[in-house]
Amino acid sequence: MSGVTLKKAIKRYGDTQVIHGIDLTIEEGEFCVFVGPSGCGKSTLLRMVAGLEETSDGVIEIGARDVTHVEPADRGVAMVFQTYALYPHMTVEENMGFGLKMNGVPKAEITEKVARASEILQLGDYLKRKPKALSGGQRQRVAIGRAIVRGPEVFLFDEPLSNLDAELRVDMRVEIARLHNEIGATMIYVTHDQVEAMTLADKIVVLRAGRIEQVGSPVALYDDPDNKFVAGFIGSPAMNFLRGVVEGGKVTVPALDGRAVDAPVSLPSDGTEVFVGLRPQHLSVREDSNSSVRLDIREHLGGVSYDYLKTPTGERIIVENRGGTGAAEATGLSLEFATTDVMLFNAATEQRLR
Repeated sequence: MSGVTLKKAIKRYGDTQVIHGIDLTIEEGEFCVFVGPSGCGKSTLLRMVAGLEETSDGVIEIGARDVTHVEPADRGVAMVFQTYALYPHMTVEENMGFGLKMNGVPKAEITEKVARASEILQLGDYLKRKPKALSGGQRQRVAIGRAIVRGPEVFLFDEPLSNLDAELRVDMRVEIARLHNEIGATMIYVTHDQVEAMTLADKIVVLRAGRIEQVGSPVALYDDPDNKFVAGFIGSPAMNFLRGVVEGGKVTVPALDGRAVDAPVSLPSDGTEVFVGLRPQHLSVREDSNSSVRLDIREHLGGVSYDYLKTPTGERIIVENRGGTGAAEATGLSLEFATTDVMLFNAATEQRLR
């Protein structure tokens, strides 16, 4: 088990630079998740750690070794891909042990390692089956088992759950979390699903356009985002953002019929444009005939519902409602929230005002 360190890591394709000087330390035994929208560079960065993409500049270390230009097979990593990549003519047991067999590992040792991995992943009853006789979740567990038997220093997961249906995704999330708790290995996991990131990670790395926006624990990123991008990406449903302008020590919000909102922080000079950030669960509504805010759509999800409100400026507001009837249709609505729940972001730089 080893940590991973990236120092000024850069990736170029010809004249196009896609990874821009990444500095990052992942501690031994840590579960680190790379998260961000499609095209942000998270899979490219993972493949650089694996050695499947050449590092154009900078240094990648695994443990105390500089592996920047080391072949993938010699880096001490094992990778689980989005596709299972199992051999259809081999049994589960044969698939899991094939890599060891090709490396000349004794048969008894292979059997022992496969048995241990199958016990961890609850695959003991399926060892003699072939992939076509398995469900999608079971196939992904076989792919993970193939990685486990190699005994790597670092596990790398490249969106391993994206091909599974919703229920299996939840089940496999639990499986991977349990696996990490049981074997304590260093794991780097790539996903665009921030729910996966929040539920699995010790550390989240939020990426955008090949750069790190923020690094921290799930709770730290949720409660204390550095900028509008992180605040909007971490959390489901996403944070509401309403345009406002600083006037007389408060923030005037056109979407709320020009309401002046108290600020939880010191404000810049009058005339500065800002975004007012409010999470759906921090909002409630009351009827107000003088308000132009109206209910547009309501989503019922059993114990919780989400009210989508339309404003006179066209900005959308989502309000979480638990246990109540929520907003009434065709009625003016006034939003209620605590000043301490407001986050403000400079509209020009999108950085958080603190």
